[in-house]
Amino acid sequence: MKAINPATGKLIKDYKEHSEEEAAQIVEKVQDEFGNWRESTFARRSWLMHEAAEVLRRNVATYAETITLEMGKTITESKAEVEKCAWVCDYYADNAEKFLADEVIESDATRSFVAYEPLGVVLAVMPWNFPFWQVIRFAAPALMAGNAGILKHASNVPGCALALESIFREAGFPEDIFRTLLISSGKVEAVIKNPHVKAVTLTGSEFAGGQVASTAGRELKKTVLELGGSDPYIVLEDADLPTCVATSVTTRMINQGQSCIAAKRFIVVKQLVRQFEEQHVELMNSLRLGDPMHADTQVGPMARMDLLDELDAQVQESIEKGARLLCGGKKVDGAGAFYLPTVLADVGKGMPVYEQETFGPVAAIIPVEDAEEAIAVANDSPFGLGGSVWSRDTTRAEAIARRIETGAVFINGMTKSDPRLPFGGVKRSGYGRELSHFGIREFVNIKTIWIA
Repeated sequence: MKAINPATGKLIKDYKEHSEEEAAQIVEKVQDEFGNWRESTFARRSWLMHEAAEVLRRNVATYAETITLEMGKTITESKAEVEKCAWVCDYYADNAEKFLADEVIESDATRSFVAYEPLGVVLAVMPWNFPFWQVIRFAAPALMAGNAGILKHASNVPGCALALESIFREAGFPEDIFRTLLISSGKVEAVIKNPHVKAVTLTGSEFAGGQVASTAGRELKKTVLELGGSDPYIVLEDADLPTCVATSVTTRMINQGQSCIAAKRFIVVKQLVRQFEEQHVELMNSLRLGDPMHADTQVGPMARMDLLDELDAQVQESIEKGARLLCGGKKVDGAGAFYLPTVLADVGKGMPVYEQETFGPVAAIIPVEDAEEAIAVANDSPFGLGGSVWSRDTTRAEAIARRIETGAVFINGMTKSDPRLPFGGVKRSGYGRELSHFGIREFVNIKTIWIA
């Protein structure tokens, strides 16, 4: 299992993969640990989770460097990711007991209530694009709920995967309550089928989500899936254009555009579209591309060369079908998986950048006549993760937001994840929710207790 630096193409380290037998032994140890952990008090779990937050903060520089070296995120963004992980640990340490308190419900009983109890061992199949955040936002609520965790991380971030395991040990958690499996995708099915594994959460591609859901479904095990996104970014005629454009570049280019909830389809009313194009291109062209380890770099490499090739193919086919290239549109010569910040205008149906998710630094601008057409275009997608609406009339924008088929809509702001708000999608973006009190209740037994 090789970790390759996408900025240079050079090998960082070759890791030994766990065999199926070794993986099964680890699952067995985690199950044994769960038997004790489920009986621990919220006070003890909370103390340990706050310690995990402190471990993250103490080691921000080290963890950020691992992230940047393995998947190419700029060092500034990597540090912010680690800090955000500490936030979610503190959030659940402070709120888990309240979120999972017994809930009294009136019925024909003398007393009836709902109790929230842990399910057991939960398998997390996680992606490379936010290699710490995606994992911690699952692990913090799962462990606080009394569950145990097993991580199967993306194969290109093994160093991150092992670092995540070490965080909980350094914080004082039981040694086997959260473990990492260094295994290929082909070995995941056996882990899902292991009788000790009670549920699975996955963040990743539609294909991976379908494979995991299919296996878990046959085994009658709960799943939560957060899959792809092609988020609409609706710009109406009364939008605050300077703020709107600046935010549009930020949301499109975070993590080199490799974010499920990044705005990807910029749906702009025709009376503003030329101004939007000019300002958007100007800001995209001003971004500094280079070594992601440098603090002033704003655009680093994509995570892998195959992803770079896939993105370029989407761009070139869209141009062939009539999209107008405003900037970028090509790979950067030399070592590394670099792609120029790209803007395509006059995008329409039938083009890959309209129909598919573009996971990289490519913005697709789609002109529309009015708000009604904007809503239709926004919903004309197999995905439904997030979206944004820009208008000075927030009452009107809210009415539009209610008609957008996504798991979240942000008005006059970029779509983002926040521990206090539920996160997840509809349609082919998946199902279930992470974060907030909704997320911690995904992997618990919601048990009715009725007393005569």
